[in-house]
Amino acid sequence: MKYLHYHFNLKSNNVVQVDLKSPAYIRLLNEEHYRAYREGKQYRFFGGLAESSPANIKPPHKGEWHLCIDLSGRDGELGATVHIIQEVASTRKQSKSKKRK
Repeated sequence: MKYLHYHFNLKSNNVVQVDLKSPAYIRLLNEEHYRAYREGKQYRFFGGLAESSPANIKPPHKGEWHLCIDLSGRDGELGATVHIIQEVASTRKQSKSKKRK
């Protein structure tokens, strides 16, 4: 199977942003599941079919992660640009609306 592979050391506040040339499957896997993916065995991942771009995936926790992008038999051109974005915590307080009597 032909796929694009990226290896990252991600923090829990990172977001992986994927810009695709055409709809594709994007999978975020830990080391164990990446090995199973490569060997054609059963594996678990975060992500799925991205039909529009950009697609964002947030790792469930910090650590080493593999991002795999493939077409899984779909028609299209396999190509992507990947960016790691640091998620910014919102510090803005919501204002409460007051009812007028």
